Amino acid sequence: MKNTTSINDVARLAQVSKATVSRVISGSRGVKEESRQAVLRAVEILNYQPNFIGQSLASQCTGCIGVICATEHVQQATGYLQALEKQLSQHQKYLLLRFADNAQAVDQAIAELSRGLCDAVMVVGARFDLPSLPDEVVLIDCLGAASKSKIDFDYLFATETAGHYLISHNRKKIALLNFHTGEAAEQVMQGYRNALESYPLPYNRQLVIDYDVSVNIALQGLITANVQFDALLVTDYYIGLEAVKILRQFQRSVPEQVIVFSLDGCAVQLSGEPHLPAINYPLDVLAQRALQMVSLPFSGDLQFPPLRGSLITPY
Repeated sequence: MKNTTSINDVARLAQVSKATVSRVISGSRGVKEESRQAVLRAVEILNYQPNFIGQSLASQCTGCIGVICATEHVQQATGYLQALEKQLSQHQKYLLLRFADNAQAVDQAIAELSRGLCDAVMVVGARFDLPSLPDEVVLIDCLGAASKSKIDFDYLFATETAGHYLISHNRKKIALLNFHTGEAAEQVMQGYRNALESYPLPYNRQLVIDYDVSVNIALQGLITANVQFDALLVTDYYIGLEAVKILRQFQRSVPEQVIVFSLDGCAVQLSGEPHLPAINYPLDVLAQRALQMVSLPFSGDLQFPPLRGSLITPY
């Protein structure tokens, strides 16, 4: 049976104007929190289903946000996508997902999404060099990308915090699998050096791998070179899981002999997998920032500091 509830019904129940209902449903600003909550309660009680197709034709807005996720980082980015979808749904907006594994695929996806399918575009988790993009495209955790609209993680703070944690657990030979290049790699390297210098401990270049190959090859090279290490810093949780498997193949027990620490934790720990010490980021804040960026007319002035995480330890 078709729901015949109208916007007028919602306005009457919430005791607000029809214009206020429209602003709440469209996610516009300038609505008092009390009125917004009253409208949302009325929508839920009446099971009101806005006519988004009609709205989009009238306003030239689709209510959709295009998100292009890098396939190489898709496991780690799942938490970002869940947070984005939750934040968008709270503002009656929808996530339109595409995947890309290189710069050309990103270009093609943006061209497709820009043909009236969505109102804004985000790129998430790209570890490859991105093409030249319009300034209004929002980049989330994309390494080495220069843009006026981007959300980065504070990798310097993350690495320095990780170093302090490991050294406090009497781990003084800390290996690092770093990003291959870019600003994030520089931040990680600086944080690593800062942690060593604060104790002080000597810097050993043999313990640092800027890898652009598989984790398997990078870590096996470190082990077969007979470089001694009792801790391993990795850039994200899934790389950490792979590192744990390789270490165990070489009869290195984790965490007894080697503590593996992730500079980017996982929003949802996988059943049966080890819980690694990590830096976890507030993904709800990330999603809120991203929505702010795409909801306002682009000016280049809305820029945020790198997102700082917090230390999560299983032992």
